[in-house]
Amino acid sequence: MILDTLGVGFLGTSTEVFHKAREYSKIYSSNVSSTVWGQPDFRLPPTYAAFVNGVAIHSMDFDDTWHPATHPSGAVLPVLMALSEALPPSPKCSGLDLLLAFNVGIEVQGRLMHFSKEAKDIPKRFHPPSVVGTLGSAAAASKFLGLSMTECQEALAIAVSHAGAPMANAATQTKPLHIGNAARHGLEAAFLAMLGLQGNKQVLDMESGFGAFYANYAPKILPDVDSHTWLLDQQDVAFKLFPAHLATHWVADAAASVRQQLVRDRALLPTDHMERIVLRIPDVQYVNRPFPDSEHEAHHSFQYVACAMLLDGAITVPSFHKHQVNRPRVRELLGKVELEHPRDNLPNFNTLYCEISVALKDGAIFTERSDTFYGHWRKPLSQKDLQEKFRANACGMLSCHTVERLIEIVENLEDLEDCSVLTTLLQEPSPPEIVTKSL
Repeated sequence: MILDTLGVGFLGTSTEVFHKAREYSKIYSSNVSSTVWGQPDFRLPPTYAAFVNGVAIHSMDFDDTWHPATHPSGAVLPVLMALSEALPPSPKCSGLDLLLAFNVGIEVQGRLMHFSKEAKDIPKRFHPPSVVGTLGSAAAASKFLGLSMTECQEALAIAVSHAGAPMANAATQTKPLHIGNAARHGLEAAFLAMLGLQGNKQVLDMESGFGAFYANYAPKILPDVDSHTWLLDQQDVAFKLFPAHLATHWVADAAASVRQQLVRDRALLPTDHMERIVLRIPDVQYVNRPFPDSEHEAHHSFQYVACAMLLDGAITVPSFHKHQVNRPRVRELLGKVELEHPRDNLPNFNTLYCEISVALKDGAIFTERSDTFYGHWRKPLSQKDLQEKFRANACGMLSCHTVERLIEIVENLEDLEDCSVLTTLLQEPSPPEIVTKSL
């Protein structure tokens, strides 16, 4: 999770929304500062470094996804990276310290979502990382900073009042800010708790507290430490092979199988002979975008992902560039797409499926179904493919040597005696050839 999140974060520094967040954050300064990933000459106070790096992580919707539905890592890792760099050099923060705090941040998110039936489905009201991610950030920061139990309670109480962002901003440049704000606000909550700011210590148990974000919220007493098991041991995350909403990955998988039937011997897709494309998917309104007008809308479009896969046979980061989205053949194919929502196909990342049928003008129909795509927790990416994804995402900002060194360090993080070894690598100047290309 840490390696993947670093990789999508480095990739995200090339996006327009990242640069807007970066420019905004320039107004803040402090004697204590942390690195903005891939920007060695630009440093910010820890809270705003966490904000900008969080925005980068979610800028393409390429970050990990969990069940119940959220993006767990993006609000937590930037906080710990910023803190590990900003804290005094003595005592040293070890990789094991970072790993434990990271797991605490993920665990708090998962436990809170398990207290609500609504949280198990793809969201309709609040974007989950803006809610549970804020508390995960606060919990991770509190652990890493060594706060007392009372201070941790206060930090979580403060974080609840920072939480929440509506789903209406999905598929816009504002959505990545949800994770950036979750990281920043959680860290701020921990800092305020350290200063003695108080909140309602029962806020997580109250319907008018954290229960305001989720229907049917019913918190339970957690098991004691001796019998506690980490949720990540019970429920893994999904890693994406292309940057788009997780539900579209079932669509891409099914579309790739149909394409194999339609295209033989490297021939072009017979679009002129295609009459109708039917997608049988869950009813998820914010991913129902028949004619996306922007990169962010294309990241959240069942229809676009289906058509791009049918036409190109693969989906990559450049697939979502505006000139690709607006290709005439894509727009023509989008006009042939119809959606159906079978009653048994619920909006739940653990159970949903996609069935796609392509009807030709001669009456032939080709149908394929995907129940699980490669990268889902039931069909996880191999370690080799996770490393390849990281290399592809990070090589535009870092030298090959640094990329390989980061892989080695992250995969052996529990043995790292000093986290400054990791944060120093995040500060590396871009290789000369990359700087030249950007000019």
